[in-house]
Amino acid sequence: MEDSSRVSERGAGWACQKIGTFEKLRPNQSTFTWLRPTTLWRSRNEILARWLGDPSPQVRRRWVAAQRERGADPGFRVPVAAGEEFSFLVLGDTGEGDASQYAVVPGMLKIGQGTSFAIIASDVIYPTGSGNEYCDKFFRPYKDYPAPIYAVPGNHDWYDGLGGFMRVFCDAPPLALQRQGFRPSLPGLRGLLWKKPDPIDETALAKARELRGLPAQRGQYERRGRRDRDGRWAVQPGPYWVLDTGRLLIVGIDTGIDGTLDREQGEWLRRVSSEPLPKILITGKPIYVNNAHHPCPIEGGGTVDDVVRDPANRYVAVIGGDVHNYQRYPIRVDDRTIQYVVSGGGGAFTHATHTIPRVDVGGVEEDEFRCYPLRGDSLSFYSLLYSRRLHLRGLYVTPEEGVALMSRQIGNVPPRPASNLRLTARMRWAARMLGGWPMPFHLPVGRFFHRWISELSDWDTPPFFKNFLHLSVVGDSLRIRCYAATGCLLQEIDPPLEDEVEIPL
Repeated sequence: MEDSSRVSERGAGWACQKIGTFEKLRPNQSTFTWLRPTTLWRSRNEILARWLGDPSPQVRRRWVAAQRERGADPGFRVPVAAGEEFSFLVLGDTGEGDASQYAVVPGMLKIGQGTSFAIIASDVIYPTGSGNEYCDKFFRPYKDYPAPIYAVPGNHDWYDGLGGFMRVFCDAPPLALQRQGFRPSLPGLRGLLWKKPDPIDETALAKARELRGLPAQRGQYERRGRRDRDGRWAVQPGPYWVLDTGRLLIVGIDTGIDGTLDREQGEWLRRVSSEPLPKILITGKPIYVNNAHHPCPIEGGGTVDDVVRDPANRYVAVIGGDVHNYQRYPIRVDDRTIQYVVSGGGGAFTHATHTIPRVDVGGVEEDEFRCYPLRGDSLSFYSLLYSRRLHLRGLYVTPEEGVALMSRQIGNVPPRPASNLRLTARMRWAARMLGGWPMPFHLPVGRFFHRWISELSDWDTPPFFKNFLHLSVVGDSLRIRCYAATGCLLQEIDPPLEDEVEIPL
């Protein structure tokens, strides 16, 4: 097993001597960018939803009703013949279509050998979920993965009204356009500005499907015995679903743009959750993230986390995307522990972990918390980016300095062995400027950075600090492993194991 970032800088990918083979998989050398005005305009729906109200719950109900009219299973259940012991993969926030996405593929294929299926948790396609972008951002990167891939949509998939997602995963025709739920105080304004779904090039989509056209890749969901119009079985019945493996229920929910559930989906979740098998929840937005609790409200009252915490429902883990790194919070609920996981490092740019404060949420102590990249590596990564672009050599902190600085600030046991390094004033200044240490003002490294500034830096240079999960049911246990994808050949051949937890079933 290749050293992980918790063992050495080499394991983190800092000593990358040779780029991985993923470069040969890329269809082109383009880099995804948010800086184009057209990209920002196409992504306007999240801003409109925040200011004028989110119509995705109403639109979701229309999609669900249309699927049931077309013969979908009323409970949106997908039977999966996985056997008594089986394994599967989970990736989050995959679809940028550039180096950071393709860097995950070789390790995923190696570790994923023998897995029964894979799941994408949130944001299958950036920037707007268009059905015309699935070729190079879904079908091509995963063409050699031999099993079905299921997905729950993220907020970016909803920027296209879910049209691309529903066409690809559910074989659903487009909904008729209509004005949806305008607020009386702003009649028609949201409808005037709202981005409508892109018309899908069906010829190009059919050709893209051929990249994952093997029978074993098409999924086992049958829409009451009727094939879809391309002669394939639809992969899943709707934007939310339950995979029934016989030993474990995997429940996927659609949290839309603003991270909530409509009443109908909430009632469905409660029904499915009352079944006796142990369960994992897959969600577009995590419930615990960045030392904060986001329980996910359900229209009409209650939260998703209320459902998860109910001991009668037997949830053992929750996995969410949206935030582009790995985090794990072992939350004690009465006499049991539920593992709340963030796994959004499947392909999109890396969100910082060095800005996460000392962890104390939900009774979790700092040294029980796990993240990837390590806080120190995150600080070093951002210092490298800014020092290059601003031509400030003093802003750069080495990985060793980053680990020492963040361990001093957080007060935790250093996650990687380090020498007795003396922290200088220059190092402390750099940490403050990058948001790792307290300061009234620091350079932007959060969501503002990624939306408006990240493309000023080269995100196509390893180490990428991407990750994916391998989950296995063996005997009476569920094991969750987090593997790294750095873009370096050594870690591609032997992906580092960054975290592991075993859960009794």
